[in-house]
Amino acid sequence: MTTPTTTPLLKVTDLSVSYARPKKGTHLGTGAALHGASLEVRRGEIVGIVGETGSGKTTLARATVGLVTPAAGTIEFEGADLGALRGRALREFRRRGQVQLVFQDPLRSLDPDLTVARLVGEPLDIAGGLSSRERSARIDEALREVGLDPGEVRGRRPRQLSGGQRQRVSLARAIVTRPALLFCDEPVSALDVSNRNLVLNLLDRLRRDLDLAVVVIAHDLSSLAGIADRVAVFYRSRLVEQGPTRDVLERPAHPYTALLTASAPSVERHHEIRPADVRLDAEPTEDRAGWTAQGGCVFAARCRFAHDACRVQPDLVPLDPPTREAACYVAGEWAAHLKTNLTQQEIAS
Repeated sequence: MTTPTTTPLLKVTDLSVSYARPKKGTHLGTGAALHGASLEVRRGEIVGIVGETGSGKTTLARATVGLVTPAAGTIEFEGADLGALRGRALREFRRRGQVQLVFQDPLRSLDPDLTVARLVGEPLDIAGGLSSRERSARIDEALREVGLDPGEVRGRRPRQLSGGQRQRVSLARAIVTRPALLFCDEPVSALDVSNRNLVLNLLDRLRRDLDLAVVVIAHDLSSLAGIADRVAVFYRSRLVEQGPTRDVLERPAHPYTALLTASAPSVERHHEIRPADVRLDAEPTEDRAGWTAQGGCVFAARCRFAHDACRVQPDLVPLDPPTREAACYVAGEWAAHLKTNLTQQEIAS
C-alpha cells in the first residue's frame, strides 16, 4: 500500500440523493438512495465501499461523475464544487475525463460493434486536441498499462475477449484520459478467482504507477481486504462506519460491520464474533420495526443492541483512532459487552 497525500482529491459532504419526488416540506423523496454521506479520497489511495444491494454505493459514484443530481450536499474535486459548474465549465470538466467510472458489467457497457481500439479511444475523441498519431499512441499505452498486447486485441470486439480481458479493456478506456480519480463498480463480481485476483492486483498497481485515487465498490469485504487503505460501510442509504481497513476488519465498531465480517469466512479477522451474536434472536416487535421509517437507526430492526435512543438515527462520531467513525450510540461498548457475555457462557458450559 502507498502513502496517500493529506489533501483530499475528492471531498463529499452531507450528500443526499433521491430517485423519487420530494415529500412536501422536505428535500428528499420516499426513495432516498443516499442520505447525508460524507467521504474523502486522496491521491494514491484505494478506498473500498461495501454494503448490500440498495445501500447507496453505486449512487455515490453516479452522483460524483454527474449521472444523477444530488438532492443536497456538496461534491468537491480538487477544491472545486462540482455542483456549481454550469455550461462551458461543466462541459470542459467532463471532457477532461479526470473522474472516470468503470461499470459493473463490461459485456453490457462495451459497444459490441466497436473494436477495442475504437472503444478505448472514445474518451480521447470526446476530449479532442490530439492528432491521429498521438491518439493511437495513447490507446496502445493504456492497453499495455492494463496488461494487454495492443497488437493482439486492437482489432477484436468484446465478444472475442474473455471476461478478464473485457474488464481490462474497460479499465484501459477509463485510464486513457489519464484521470485522477477512478470509480470501479463491482469490478470483479462476474470474474473467476484467477481473473479476480488479476484485476485487483492491477488496480493496486495502477494507483501506484499513475498516482490514481481509486474507489472500489463491492458487496463483500474479501474483495477489498488485500488492496484498500480505507473502507466505508453503507447500509440502507446511510454511511454507518469508515476507517482504515485493518481496524474495520479486526475491530468493527458498528454491529452491521461486525455482521459483514462475521459472514465473510475468506476475510482474515481476529475477533470471534459470529453472525448469530449480532442479529436478533427473534423478529423485531412491530414498534421497533417502524423506528427506521420514523427517522430511527437504519439497522435497529436487525440489531440486538438497539435501545430507545435508536429511535433517532445516530450521526457519525469519531472513535479511537480519530481516523475512524461509526454511526452507533454504543459503538465503543457493544463489542465489550458481547465479549463478556460470551466468556460467561463458556465458563458456564
